[in-house]
Amino acid sequence: MPVAPTHHRRPIVRLAAAGLAMALLSAVPARAGQPHMEEALAHLQQARAALMRASSDKGGNRADALRAVDKAIAEVQRGMAYDQRHQSFKESYRR
Repeated sequence: MPVAPTHHRRPIVRLAAAGLAMALLSAVPARAGQPHMEEALAHLQQARAALMRASSDKGGNRADALRAVDKAIAEVQRGMAYDQRHQSFKESYRR
């Protein structure tokens, strides 16, 4: 059985390595120490995606809901950033 030349296998090896790296990185939480905020952000992003999939004929209420969800996402992100900047020494030691 003939074996493929080495130069043909390199892209496959690189692709496999990239896939493994992505899998490992996605398993690590982006912001440790804020599980509730992360969960809230994920739910808001899911809600936004669902609203985007909904038909637009809702008397303007879908658009209002999208604006409210976008504002909520921004507020959660600002709260997480604030916490990162203003954590106490004890909190930073725990993380």
